[in-house]
Amino acid sequence: MHVLVTADTISGVWTYTRELVSGLVSRGTRVTFVSFGEIPLPEQTSWMNNLHGLEYRPTAFRLDWMHEGEQDLEDSSAYLASLVHELKPDLLHLNQMCYGSLPVNVPRVVVAHGDLISWWKVVHGHEPKESRWLKWYRRVGSAGLAEASIVVAPSEWMLDMIHACYTQADREQVIYNGRNPIFFNPNGSKDDSVLAIGRLLDPSKQVSLLTQRTHPLPVCIVGADGPVQASAVPIRADVKVATDDVRVAIKGPQTEAQLRSLYSRATIYAATSRYEPFTMTALEAALSRCAVIANDIPPFREIWGDSALYFHANDASSLAKMIRRLSDQPDLCRAYANRAYHLARNYFNAKRMIDEYLALYQKLLGTRAAAA
Repeated sequence: MHVLVTADTISGVWTYTRELVSGLVSRGTRVTFVSFGEIPLPEQTSWMNNLHGLEYRPTAFRLDWMHEGEQDLEDSSAYLASLVHELKPDLLHLNQMCYGSLPVNVPRVVVAHGDLISWWKVVHGHEPKESRWLKWYRRVGSAGLAEASIVVAPSEWMLDMIHACYTQADREQVIYNGRNPIFFNPNGSKDDSVLAIGRLLDPSKQVSLLTQRTHPLPVCIVGADGPVQASAVPIRADVKVATDDVRVAIKGPQTEAQLRSLYSRATIYAATSRYEPFTMTALEAALSRCAVIANDIPPFREIWGDSALYFHANDASSLAKMIRRLSDQPDLCRAYANRAYHLARNYFNAKRMIDEYLALYQKLLGTRAAAA
């Protein structure tokens, strides 16, 4: 089987795609991988080096949710269509909704990881202001979803948001994301500390909730959504906010190795986001055996169930209360860390995710063969 996969290099979709592509190639699937956004540095693509059966085609086409993306969509779509005609893949796995309407006669799996309109509705409480560009964005997204062979979402909640903001596709499925547990250390020596990841001024991540109340434990906020490449010069971007009552360390972007170390040492992970179709950082923390305290929003409830503790939605006081509770009850903290770890390892793993995608591919290709 030959699958053409698309992704971008500047969001969390890159981590998801790394797991997907690595898993597919390890199962003997030939993969052509096309990236958009920015040309990645060699350090960002080093994971591809030993993947035999992978062909990588980086591009710098801008993404549809960028205001400049409208200018590039026609060219990027033409590039993809020409690549399909040249390489003749059996199936397209598209991680951008807009490409579901490509004019090619190949089954198209469109994965809706998130979008600008649902993000705006959740973060701001209302639809974004109508404009010519927004009408274009909604139109190309709706067309891509309507013309996809099947639409996949990483949670039931995200599927519901797609229905509310765009359209309901003829065929839909939820496939939860997964990570390979081998990348994380669940048996490290723990500090009594709290970890969160997200830009301090990002209203959707709202890690700033941790700076609004006092906590009995040190808090570390990594001020970037994803890992950066290793640098010849050690990264030093720590800012310590400390008074008699508040102890918060704000770190700059971290490498994968640095993030793994932070996860392995933290006792608690604070999942503070108000918009999170699937929480990849909380999953990585759980695989590192951190207790998860999550914002009480539907997608977190859907993913974590009773394996996490929840604070009242977007409430800094409730978050502080939950942190204090786990600080005062270390046995309870360990119990929730184990719950999150076992759920993550047993269900939200890359193997299960790849199994489900391969089963979906085979079903689509079988249906196509039967129709022919």
